[in-house]
Amino acid sequence: MADTKRLVVTREGLQKMKEELEYKETTEKMRIAEQLKVAISYGDLSENAEYDAAKNDQASLEQRINELKAMIENAVVVDESKINTDAVNFGTRVTIIDLDDEDAEEEAYTIVGTSESDPANGKLSNESPVGAALIGAHVGDVVFAATPGGARRLRVVNIAL
Repeated sequence: MADTKRLVVTREGLQKMKEELEYKETTEKMRIAEQLKVAISYGDLSENAEYDAAKNDQASLEQRINELKAMIENAVVVDESKINTDAVNFGTRVTIIDLDDEDAEEEAYTIVGTSESDPANGKLSNESPVGAALIGAHVGDVVFAATPGGARRLRVVNIAL
């Protein structure tokens, strides 16, 4: 893997990945092992739907475990003490208002990497249309974001950690 991509994450994001890996390697592996044991006890594996399903679950689990290990290995944690809040950047919490929506209220998002993205919970990927448009903006700036729902004009109201 000479061409590995560094994964920029917050300290919280790295911790969540480690917790998920631990859960998958322990609890999930034991659950699937039990499913396999029960399915095998039914006999004839050639026509055993439970066995096939358990093997598929096992393969999916192993794939996710390998993904998590690679993500953790390639993770670069952003040092919050070095984050500048003069402009929107990775790790900053930005408050915006949609100028094209007369009923819009201020929304606040933390700019994170794609692996941590969760817009419903206030975490916006730095590679998303809105996140990318906001990077580098200052308080008072209006940015244009080409979203799947159409172009949006967003005013930066506040930038914090």
